Amino acid sequence: MTAMTMTGEHPHDVLSKLADWQADGRPCALVIVTGTEGGAVRAPGALMAISDHASFGYISGGCIDADVVLQARQALTSEEPRTLRYGAGSPFVDLPLPCGGAIDVLIVPNPAPQIVLELIETLSKRCETVMEVSPNGTVSICRDSALYSSESLRFRYAPKMRLRIAGRGADALALGKIADASGIETRLQLLDEADLLEARHSGLTHIDQLTTVTDLPEIDDDAWTAFVLLFHDRDLEIPLLLQALAGPAFYIGAVGSRKTHQIRCDALREAGGADFDINRIHGPIGLVPSLRDASAIALSTLAEIISVSRQNAQPERPRTAMIMLAAGASSRFQDGDKLLADLNGQSVLTRAARALEHHQPQTAIAVIAKNQSERGSILKDAGWTVIENDAAARGQSTSIQRAMAHLRGRTDIDQVLILLGDMPNVPAQHLDDMLSRALDTEVQTIMSESDGVLGPPALFKRQHFDRLAALSGDQGAKAIFSESESGAQTIKLSPFEAMDIDRVEDLSRAMESEHA
Repeated sequence: MTAMTMTGEHPHDVLSKLADWQADGRPCALVIVTGTEGGAVRAPGALMAISDHASFGYISGGCIDADVVLQARQALTSEEPRTLRYGAGSPFVDLPLPCGGAIDVLIVPNPAPQIVLELIETLSKRCETVMEVSPNGTVSICRDSALYSSESLRFRYAPKMRLRIAGRGADALALGKIADASGIETRLQLLDEADLLEARHSGLTHIDQLTTVTDLPEIDDDAWTAFVLLFHDRDLEIPLLLQALAGPAFYIGAVGSRKTHQIRCDALREAGGADFDINRIHGPIGLVPSLRDASAIALSTLAEIISVSRQNAQPERPRTAMIMLAAGASSRFQDGDKLLADLNGQSVLTRAARALEHHQPQTAIAVIAKNQSERGSILKDAGWTVIENDAAARGQSTSIQRAMAHLRGRTDIDQVLILLGDMPNVPAQHLDDMLSRALDTEVQTIMSESDGVLGPPALFKRQHFDRLAALSGDQGAKAIFSESESGAQTIKLSPFEAMDIDRVEDLSRAMESEHA
């Protein structure tokens, strides 16, 4: 069970209250903010639940909520949905909005209980869900954007924020209590027995005890998770931070002064952390520097987390995993490892790995073969998570399989962008163009095209993940693109940009092209 916001702000809370009333057999209505103008308090998609005896949630700062309750109970009596407008252009002249804007509201009496429960279940599983409301007030779940009716309204809901706190003493306990009271799903990892007892006494339930660096609690961070380190135990903090950096948490922060944070970052580098990952850590934490009281530190930290969450909130933008295939054997290259070959001052692989300098995907995975440690070091330094493919000799498809297996269960990934380690000339703009094209929900696959030949980089939406995971031998992802009946697009790539380095002659040609 997750913590419930005090004011019923999160859709999970409102829908849960609605489901409870429906289970008790009470008539109840779902109120949805469908549009706003000016400085409205709540955004479109905000929910309120109203029964014959109570209400939960809010859609304004109190100026119209009482009337909405009255209107909803009348809709329950008539069993007809109602569309209302408050503020500018409203017939309710006695209910002006102080902000001078307007709020459009839809009241849906007795929405289908199975739909309400499914929405709750999806959010409980830490997945986004899209609620669709038809013109006649029918609430459903949008499962396929291609089937979406332009006359319907869609509202995307994300799971509640989760805050994982590792620490000791008053700082960790204060942040845990404030976060839990704010409706944030709060998880504590505490070192001291006294802190464990205090946390339980305060009503916090998700608590793990930290013991040794070799026995850290398992974590299930996702894209809606923030992780905060609130102690100065170097033996534990480095493994805990490395563990968090390996996951998709949207915020990672650590307490301490600027000097302490610099020492911590140096220790992370010595432990194998990549600069790209280490730079994700917020330190010193909080919007207000140099605080000393636990409650003030907690409020400042939570404010920074919410600020970062708002900055990252792009619910309609597909979340991307970049996959770099770099496990080839260089069998056709006559002068050592082709990916380590020098191309005008940098290795071929270093240049290909620079894709992360201009893009921040949800995750970045690079696949190498066994005994390719130098490739692995280059990729780690560039910010890639490196995994090994024992079966690389059986073809490129095995590396795609390995990457997709690594992503299995990652519900926060909407699409994969596949690149090759032997393509050093792909411009950042080309990847930008692919990601921009993918914003169109009709687009399902994108491949690069050069002189009529299809190839990587290539992008595939989630519906193709199972096919990618099932590729075999030297079969590439091009087969999936070719078999796509709709939603397949191409983007031009010049011959120089599409060049892959297989032979020494290719490397020479690439050098000459750059100097030309």
